[in-house]
Amino acid sequence: MDYFLIASLLVITSAVFGYVNLRFLKLPNTIGLMLMGILLTLGLFLFARIDDTPLHFAEDLIERIDFKTVVLDVMLGFLLFAGALHTDLERLRKQGWPIVLFATVGVVTSVLLVGVLVHWGFAAVGHPVSFMYCLLFGAVISPTDPIAVLGVMKQAGVPVALETNIVGESLFNDGVGVVVFITLVSIAQGTAAEGDLIGAVAYTFSIEVFGGVLLGLLLGWICYRLMRRINDYEIEVMITLACVMGGYAGAQLLHVSGPLAMVTAGLLLGNSGVRQASMSERTEELVDKFWHLVDVLLNALLFVLIGLELLVVDFGATELLAGLLAVVLVLFARYTSLLLPVRLFAKKLDFPKHTTAIMTWGGLRGGLSIALALGLPASPDRDLLIAVTYVVVVFSILVQGLTLGRLTNRLLGRKSAAPRSAAS
Repeated sequence: MDYFLIASLLVITSAVFGYVNLRFLKLPNTIGLMLMGILLTLGLFLFARIDDTPLHFAEDLIERIDFKTVVLDVMLGFLLFAGALHTDLERLRKQGWPIVLFATVGVVTSVLLVGVLVHWGFAAVGHPVSFMYCLLFGAVISPTDPIAVLGVMKQAGVPVALETNIVGESLFNDGVGVVVFITLVSIAQGTAAEGDLIGAVAYTFSIEVFGGVLLGLLLGWICYRLMRRINDYEIEVMITLACVMGGYAGAQLLHVSGPLAMVTAGLLLGNSGVRQASMSERTEELVDKFWHLVDVLLNALLFVLIGLELLVVDFGATELLAGLLAVVLVLFARYTSLLLPVRLFAKKLDFPKHTTAIMTWGGLRGGLSIALALGLPASPDRDLLIAVTYVVVVFSILVQGLTLGRLTNRLLGRKSAAPRSAAS
């Protein structure tokens, strides 16, 4: 089966699912597409009792897709740039320090808490996992997924200030989570000294994170200078595309964070002042439409893939029980890791009541966590952790994503809140 056929089948499936969702289910696209992917998978398992040919065909298709590579090396850069390009930089500046703390201290605290809690919890249900792999699971599951968050936040009716914090955190904390994950993997494989964990994390953080941000600033500045000197929307769209593709490839060669480079470049080019100085109204409109379309298409493919990944994840009673336990422990760890940053800025930035609870429930996990889980080094615990990650991701998107608006309204004492448009 060649890659063009695989891509064609995925696009056809995504288009059909998207139509059915808009016509009948009327769920947020990310949630609806993933739900139908899961239902299709379950249907194939049931139909296999009559004829297992379709199931084997679907399993073969999914096994040929390197989900980790597709997400981390192909989709992530485009999606982060598109999300950052349409994010209000002024709002992020007002919430700058809380977002920094959420994306750094919050993530590291969550990694440690999740590691300790699941190490105890998995042992309690009769399936002990080594502490190092529990920490790796913490690094896999602690970063909130910007793709999932951006996909449902507008429909949830979350107050603007909280939405800015959740979206801003999700745009930046994946880079931090990946850095911690890479460091812990090197320790687990014996390529870094476990006793020097703090030094290893600090060194990798300084190179990957700050290097990624600096690269993003450089890319954004180059694109701004190029676009300012011309007035041709076709070439200017190509310049933004070259920024993402060339910039992400360059980040890999330089060993700096590609995701953070794309977020930084996207925020810079999306800034209203930069737009006015470098783009005509026509160019601005078409650049936005192009990247919105890229965002929609890749999101559709990604969440269909997440649903279909169930075909190749090994599930049993132990994995399901461990996964449900992990859901509770991950939510507790996220709530605890947010307490200090929220309290530090609650009065200064006038956070509404129950900010910690809303941000906990709104911290969705998605394809990034599954991709990182698939990147775990070989171990007897690997298959369990992949299955547990899948359970947490599915619960996060289907349950938390669908109930976030209702929970927000109840906690804030509102009857209802209309979803905001993408332009708001």
